[in-house]
Amino acid sequence: MTEPRLPLHGLKVVELGHYIAGPFAARLLADMGAEVIKVEPPEGDPHRGWGSQVDGHAVWFSIHGRNKLCVALDLKSPEGRAKVKRLLARADALIENFRPGYLERIGLGPDVLHALNPKLVIARVSGFGQDGPYRDKPAFGSIGEAMGGIRHLTATPGVTVHPPPRCGVSISDDVAGMYAAMAVLGCCWRIKADPSARGRVIDVDLVSSVFSLMEGMLPEYGLFGWVRQPQGAALPTAAPTNTYLCADGKWLCVGGNSDLIYRRLMLAIGRPGLAEDPRMATNIGRCAHAGELDAAIEAWTRTLPAAEAEAVLTAAEVPVSRLYDMRDCAEDPHFRARRTVMEVRDPLLDRTLLHPAPPFRFDGIEPPEMVRWTAPAVGAHDAHVFGELLGEDRPA
Repeated sequence: MTEPRLPLHGLKVVELGHYIAGPFAARLLADMGAEVIKVEPPEGDPHRGWGSQVDGHAVWFSIHGRNKLCVALDLKSPEGRAKVKRLLARADALIENFRPGYLERIGLGPDVLHALNPKLVIARVSGFGQDGPYRDKPAFGSIGEAMGGIRHLTATPGVTVHPPPRCGVSISDDVAGMYAAMAVLGCCWRIKADPSARGRVIDVDLVSSVFSLMEGMLPEYGLFGWVRQPQGAALPTAAPTNTYLCADGKWLCVGGNSDLIYRRLMLAIGRPGLAEDPRMATNIGRCAHAGELDAAIEAWTRTLPAAEAEAVLTAAEVPVSRLYDMRDCAEDPHFRARRTVMEVRDPLLDRTLLHPAPPFRFDGIEPPEMVRWTAPAVGAHDAHVFGELLGEDRPA
């Protein structure tokens, strides 16, 4: 049921996860051709009920569960755990995102699984990690944003009456999922390269995943005691880069923060004096005068509709874009030409949906080939997995 030409064809992965981070990691591997068996409780992953629905089926889950073989098992029952062990005996990797200690409590801890399959790679995704004083605290993605440092930075400078907005998507879960998928591939490569290598346990947590995105802020604090404060749509380390209001009330994101691009930007907006100003010759100087530059750019953008201002700066080879909403993304000719937006038939919903293509491209393989099927029903592949792959008499 997998595509032999995809790069992870032959990699066998079991997903014991729910909600977002673990299943997202597994979906990335499935999109690249891995055989991913998603083990759900008989009532299904709770995420099947999130967001807008068609006849009781969540539209988001069409993407979240795509390219996976879905089986239904009760991990609380001896029979369910025995079946999971048989699945893991033939697997290359396990991805799980239960709270720390849960697998051990049900008799599926790493020691048990490695006794069964010494080369099994086990990726464990949790809120705070498998050890440390916060290990047992519950966490969702919002906690990862809050404690990892990013929510502090999304505040509007000088505004204290409203909370700093969250990213708008589950960024903590998604980043942790990407790190988990990357780590799984690293460990699997090691085992492939060294036949004597054994399986490893990977520990990924939401807080550390967000924290890893904080660029140079930790060494800045350690060396100088600096705590970076919210900058709104700007960055304190590069200028000019900000979002500017246009004549039609729309916003334009502009990145003019390299020396050559900065000069092109200033000439395009009719400010040759700033283009040649020695104070602005380097990024350090421009950061020191970012307010002056932002004022000059917005004085220009406010004279034009966003689309016209974007066209002018595009012609000048300045990085620029209007702020897209989902309608803009879905209808943009570049998204369509690259099939970043794809039409996919979903049998479970009995609808044709728009799916985001996998964000990676492989020469010789068209994006639609990577979406072999949308999320199936709970237990849809019981017969195939337990009957054909494991050779059991009864599928469930």
